[in-house]
Amino acid sequence: MIIKTFVEGPISANNYLLIDENTRDAVLIDCSSPREEFVNAVKSENVNLKYLFLTHGHFDHILGCDKFKEVFNTEIYMGEKDTFQVEIASQMASYYCGIEPPQITSITNFVKDNDEFKFGNITVKAIATPGHTEGGICYIIDGKLFSGDTLFRESVGRCDLPKGNRKELLHSVKEKLFALPEDTEVYTGHGPKTSIGYEKLYNEINNG
Repeated sequence: MIIKTFVEGPISANNYLLIDENTRDAVLIDCSSPREEFVNAVKSENVNLKYLFLTHGHFDHILGCDKFKEVFNTEIYMGEKDTFQVEIASQMASYYCGIEPPQITSITNFVKDNDEFKFGNITVKAIATPGHTEGGICYIIDGKLFSGDTLFRESVGRCDLPKGNRKELLHSVKEKLFALPEDTEVYTGHGPKTSIGYEKLYNEINNG
């Protein structure tokens, strides 16, 4: 599997294009910008973009969804409990970044805990990880974890935004993500990648 990382949007979110190099089927994890340069970069890979999976509904991870739906005619999936986040995306973007994006209308499919999808010969498995948002979803793909804003290198996602819940977040990380093999690479929603083993040792949540 080929992994291409694009850092896009007003808060420099990581967007991951995953490609089955044998079939050229692909998925995109998060879609934080409608920039033509981003769209064209994905086009240049000559892939069949089968799915767009969102880790959660915060504005800085979804701003490109309508554009990508229009250009690639791909299906977009998100945890259903995060529809509230999509509804307030314009308000949040204006408050935090001084921008007013259009309403996002393309997110009409929902993913649940343990759902599985295929692109090419590669399986995508969803893990529900509420806490940063109610409907947060992480994805296991080819033995790698795409954690959105649930788990970062040496930290976890904030819980002071609407519908955040730190108790739920800690449960999601400690009981679900830390149960994965320690050599699992973690591709985060912002910042550098890490691993489950490293985070079990050095994440801030170990200090209470």
